Amino acid sequence: MKLAVVCACTAGIAHTYMAKEVIEQECKRRGIEVEVETQGGMGIDNELSQEFIDEADVAILAVAISIEGEDRFEEKKDNDKCIEIDPSTAIHNVVEILNQAEEMAK
Repeated sequence: MKLAVVCACTAGIAHTYMAKEVIEQECKRRGIEVEVETQGGMGIDNELSQEFIDEADVAILAVAISIEGEDRFEEKKDNDKCIEIDPSTAIHNVVEILNQAEEMAK
């Protein structure tokens, strides 16, 4: 399975990177290919290509703010292949979120 993830919190500091870390760690544990873009105080890091987003089975938007380039995920949203959550939800419930993503990918 392949996941395209964007993390962004209000300040763009703590929760953004905490969510990124727990998602990457759980994906590694499960053998899931993942790329995580972060948006916040430092701008956009590790910007996801449209090609990677299109190839991903599921997108996860762990965001508490409007993000730049959200339109890149319209096809995933239209096909019910996008999970939209708050970064704190990702931090505290990463196992459940990835279980949901794996179900959506089937």
